[in-house]
Amino acid sequence: MKIRLPHSFAVVAAGVAVWFGCAASAAAIDAAVLPSASAASEPLAELDCEQLSPRDIRDVLATAPAPRIIAISGSFNAVSMDPFARFLVAMGYPAERIRNPADGAWSYASSESSARVAGMIAWHYERDGMVPLRVGYSRVTVVDASTGEASRRDTIIDPSSGRERPALGLKIPYACALATGLLPRFVLGQWTMLGKLHDIPDTVDEFTGFVIEWDPIAGTFPGATPYAATGSAHVRNVTLPATYRHVDLPRTEHLATNPVTRAWIDSYRPDAAVPLPDGAADATNILHAADIWHSVAANWCREAKRLARSRERQ
Repeated sequence: MKIRLPHSFAVVAAGVAVWFGCAASAAAIDAAVLPSASAASEPLAELDCEQLSPRDIRDVLATAPAPRIIAISGSFNAVSMDPFARFLVAMGYPAERIRNPADGAWSYASSESSARVAGMIAWHYERDGMVPLRVGYSRVTVVDASTGEASRRDTIIDPSSGRERPALGLKIPYACALATGLLPRFVLGQWTMLGKLHDIPDTVDEFTGFVIEWDPIAGTFPGATPYAATGSAHVRNVTLPATYRHVDLPRTEHLATNPVTRAWIDSYRPDAAVPLPDGAADATNILHAADIWHSVAANWCREAKRLARSRERQ
């Protein structure tokens, strides 16, 4: 695996993407949606978010608020992110923070208007204090994610400050993209994306872009343009083995149920080179699955701590 630092974030999902919105403050959070952050504030404060164990996740994070995750499927909906969403749940993530509140779906179609997705994210943030994805539009109308109905307003009440603010311009802690390439944008006629697909704006803190170098579906080959930050975003480019198949990348559920691959994922660290599990276990897609899970868990931990501290100050 090659990791190039620092580089990456597309404002619209191309191949397959996971967008991760995280808890920001204690104000105006719907207690019916999120668990109490104070219930486990002391053990939560002691966690090392970069070195989480399965017990940390099961006994501490599971009792804390969890950021909402929006999983966006691939172009033409040929690649569904449903299996990957279920992998995250099998690893310990609460299902209700991934499922679409309108219909219970595990993922969102890539054909959804980016403005509509941005409007739903603004609704989530206003309702439960979760910082959502920012999609590149000059004006975003708030969309009730539980019904799918658009409202007439383009502002929200910020749960952090209690003040009115535009629905546009929110910043998220983590986002990643799997096998996103220029070829689908060309085929779909999304010309405006061709020049900025690999530009990662300051509306995300941490971004990881995963590519398969010899990927004819995404149109990525050795020497292709890497993701790059346009400002302060921390960007990583991860090259997956050529044996990985574009359409199979979300197939990761088996990794969470096999004790050998589960243990490897639990001990994975992005900065440590560890031999892959032996051939007795099916380790297909384990590299990006482990990397994304590590980032998801770490951000879950950091944002839960932030929320607990905010509540304690009140």
